[in-house]
Amino acid sequence: MKAVVYTRAGGSEVLEIQQRPDPVPGPSQVRVGVRASALNRADISQRLGNYPAPPGSPPDIPGLEYSGVVDAIGPNVTMWKIGDRVMGIVGGGAHAQMLLAHEGEVMAVPRGLSMEEAAAIPEVFLTAYDAMFAQLRMSAGETLLIHAAGSGVGTAAVQMGRVAGIRTIGTSRSADKLERARNLGLNDAIVVTDDQWPERVRALTGGKGADGVLDLVGAAYLQGNLECLAQRGRLISVGLTSGASATLDMRMFMRKRLTMIGTVLRARGPDEKIPLVQDFSAGMLPLFEDGQLVPVVDSVFSFDDIRKAHDRMESNDSFGKLVLVWS
Repeated sequence: MKAVVYTRAGGSEVLEIQQRPDPVPGPSQVRVGVRASALNRADISQRLGNYPAPPGSPPDIPGLEYSGVVDAIGPNVTMWKIGDRVMGIVGGGAHAQMLLAHEGEVMAVPRGLSMEEAAAIPEVFLTAYDAMFAQLRMSAGETLLIHAAGSGVGTAAVQMGRVAGIRTIGTSRSADKLERARNLGLNDAIVVTDDQWPERVRALTGGKGADGVLDLVGAAYLQGNLECLAQRGRLISVGLTSGASATLDMRMFMRKRLTMIGTVLRARGPDEKIPLVQDFSAGMLPLFEDGQLVPVVDSVFSFDDIRKAHDRMESNDSFGKLVLVWS
């Protein structure tokens, strides 16, 4: 099979397409013939040498999500058969023509969606679903602040907030991205041009503050997040694009009785991923079939143009997902 390979740490020039042995499924595993995948910030971080693959995943083949067709099954597989259209997340290796996945971590491609559209769903929607509902425990009538609302996770969170009756406030440095997020259901938008966005959040909430914050930015926004959270508000850190180290004001943290949660999806084992996948499949996948939720695709690249896809992600100009296909 062909696979995208990191030849060393560095810029997009270190990416190559090489031949690798076809994987053979073991017990409870399916082999998927990959039709499409998508690019994530984790792929960029790993390419730079900052985010190694978790144990059990290919150390030099990137890719955290896929769509494709089951083409082989291992012993004891009961959930899928050869020919099924599937999608899902893996710890790495999705930027290859074949991959192995535990049958319990695989989802059906929603009816009516193309493989390119399906490849834009798993990582961002599962990440946002887990953060919003399993961890922040957001509920109808509450307010959620979403940083980087035009990102893949951001656009997924906006849509699921809309269908769940959650008021969403989104931030971005791009007014255009926020306007496009409004078309997905974003209630209020804040263009970040300075450090006054916490005051804007408080103003939009009548001084109360947000009940939850879904933070994809990291260190630079920590103090502002504490300032704009309501009493007993909850903050979950999902991304660290602005850095990982910040000063925490413990007095405000204690006075407001805040909750801070750190999360990562990639390194979790099957015991955690399988229940998440099953819950999401039951509650959210039907909403893609009737159009209440939509995958947001910025652009589609051939894997032959993998370097161009990395460069576009690093430009920060994209809105939604960068999808990759084998031609």
